Amino acid sequence: MASQLSFSVAGREFSVTPAKVDRRKLYGWAEVHAFDDDGAPCTLVSTDQSGTIIIPKGGIGLGIVGADGNWVERSSLKTVTADGEAAALIPSSFSKANVLVKAQPEELLDCSITAFYHLAGEDGLIDAIGTDIYRFDYCYRDSYETSPAFLLTTEQAGDKTLFMLVGRENAFEFIGLAEIAVAEEASLEDEDEDDDAMDFSMF
Repeated sequence: MASQLSFSVAGREFSVTPAKVDRRKLYGWAEVHAFDDDGAPCTLVSTDQSGTIIIPKGGIGLGIVGADGNWVERSSLKTVTADGEAAALIPSSFSKANVLVKAQPEELLDCSITAFYHLAGEDGLIDAIGTDIYRFDYCYRDSYETSPAFLLTTEQAGDKTLFMLVGRENAFEFIGLAEIAVAEEASLEDEDEDDDAMDFSMF
């Protein structure tokens, strides 16, 4: 059974089943295949820095080393805040009732959407949201950070559909002039002086 998300809004709780809208199913996809001169499929491999040693697929992995160059196990690492304090682990959105807060359209437009879900199973939530946009902090599994998620409905031929958009906030920086220059208008006296000036190139 698919995992369900629980939402709390206007003093009521609703449970829905999210189904990810896959862009590959909507728009299709392209694949590139390589073949040798005999028509046999080619296999992707890597080489060392000298280019003389061939490393087959799966022969390269990532590791973590400390400042002393010794291997560090991932389980020994811990997440801390900018102050050096231990970061609090945030429970998954699927393990609690997520409180929905009404959001402004600008909050949604200031985010880059990275995932798109269709929410099915609860018509009452569609009525509770109406034409507004609601927001909550989303995390798929227990994590130390969340992503902004928005709930909104669409209507076509009288049928309403509920969607959830997950994204990341864009960091916009204001760019402006430190000082504003004021353009002074030329007075009539200045114009007269310019007209009376003698141009020696005429001689």
